[in-house]
Amino acid sequence: MAVEERDPISGRKTTGHEWNGIKELDTPVPKGVLIFLIVTHIFAVLWWFLMPTWPLGTTYTRGLLDVDQRKTVEEQLTRSAAQRSFWMDRMESLSFVQIQADPELMSIVASSGHQLFGDNCAACHGVDGKGGANYPDLTDDGWLWGGDIETIAETIRVGINSAHPESRFAQMPSFGADGILDREEVRSVAAYVYSLRHADYSTRENIGKIEAGKEVFIASCAACHGEDARGNRDLGAPNLTDPYWVYGGDLQTIVNSVHGGRQGHMPAWDERLSTASINILALYVHSLGTDD
Repeated sequence: MAVEERDPISGRKTTGHEWNGIKELDTPVPKGVLIFLIVTHIFAVLWWFLMPTWPLGTTYTRGLLDVDQRKTVEEQLTRSAAQRSFWMDRMESLSFVQIQADPELMSIVASSGHQLFGDNCAACHGVDGKGGANYPDLTDDGWLWGGDIETIAETIRVGINSAHPESRFAQMPSFGADGILDREEVRSVAAYVYSLRHADYSTRENIGKIEAGKEVFIASCAACHGEDARGNRDLGAPNLTDPYWVYGGDLQTIVNSVHGGRQGHMPAWDERLSTASINILALYVHSLGTDD
């Protein structure tokens, strides 16, 4: 009969195995671990019977609780569609003032508008609406056609220089490339426009060019931009005296704009987006910047 050997320090039995003078203790599995394993196995067996579990060719065991995740998802989608239909109808039927007065609808504008903007507008205007090279910043007050909600909604609906029959249309002629102005006239009118926001440019060396450029401006540009160069939102002509420039307000860029012209493009969204979605977008875009 084998003699039991005990560890002299802990008093526990050893297994008889030894590695490099170290003997392995015969330590039992903790009761807590055993209980956990037993409970886990019992739970697994119960789960097999209660929930859909075993595949059976083209079907599966349904389980005693008759749980069907597909049915659950379909029911959730149906409820969500009904809820969405309710507030989408309100977004379409209520005025912008009424929508703004409803905190619940405005919370929907904030969440749904952000998603709509990201899906349809962010590629050009940026996720934050601050635009990029040759695309307008929607968070400032530099609106070509007006920044009130109704005007924003109309611009989204019909687009700018789009194929829509009611599209807004605006084009900066290519005064230099088409020979309307000669090289010196292009440079002088650009100098005048640049001086409108850069008083330090009106030096003794530049004043003659600026004055000549003002005469060119009155003759060739004031019809759209106004004699005071503050623009005309009915024509989509930008204000040249503010700090908001789509293509850049440095002197060389202004020369390029006068010489080669500009014609921006914004697609019409009325065939892709519903009236309610356009209204949500207009409200969301309006919330990005200052009030008109």
